[in-house]
Amino acid sequence: MNLTARAATIATLLLVVLCGFPSATRADSIFMPFIGSTFARETVFNIGAEPDESSKHVIFGGSASWLSAGLLGVEGEFAYSPSFFKVERPGSDIQSSKLFTLSGSVIVAVPLSVSEYSLRPYAIGGVGLIHSGITYDLQSPVDDNSMGFNVGGGAIGFLTRRTGVRFELRHFRTFEREPSDFGDVGPRVSFWRFTVGAVIRY
Repeated sequence: MNLTARAATIATLLLVVLCGFPSATRADSIFMPFIGSTFARETVFNIGAEPDESSKHVIFGGSASWLSAGLLGVEGEFAYSPSFFKVERPGSDIQSSKLFTLSGSVIVAVPLSVSEYSLRPYAIGGVGLIHSGITYDLQSPVDDNSMGFNVGGGAIGFLTRRTGVRFELRHFRTFEREPSDFGDVGPRVSFWRFTVGAVIRY
C-alpha cells in the first residue's frame, strides 16, 4: 500500500470513528482554523544548516473535531508551512520549500462535568502523512511523503456559546529514519509546533 493510499485509509477510518460514536449529551462538533510557528526543527534533508538553525517558520491550517462531554474525542487536521526548510544564511541554494501534514488524532480531554465551558485542557496524539518539498538551485529536488506521528496538548476556552479560542503545543516526527549529512541517523523530519486558533462550534 503506497503512502497516498495509507493517508486515504486513515481519513476513512477517522470518518468511520466520527460517524460511529454514540450520541452524547453536550457533545461538540468543532471547526478550528489556526496559525502558529514551528521550532526545534530537525531533518536529514540537505538544507545546509545545523539542527534547529533558522527553524522558526509560520504554519497554518484547520481541523474538524468531535469532542464528547466525557474524556474522548477525535480530530482530522491539515496544516501547511510555505517556507519550512528555508535557512537564513548567505550561500543557501534553496529556491523554495514547503511542508504539510495530514493527520487523524485521538483527544483525551478534561470532562465537561469538571471544566464546564471554561478552559478545557486536553492531550492529543495521532498518525498521518508528513510531506516535505524542497527545490534547490543545483541539486535534485526533495519530494518526500512519509508516515509520521504527533503528540501534544492544549486547552480550549469558549468565549460565547459557539465561539472560543484554542492554544496548543504539538510535536511531529516521521517514522522513517536515515543518515543525515552530519553522520547521525535521525527522522526525515521532526519539529515542534505552537498554534493559536479560533474555535467554532456547529
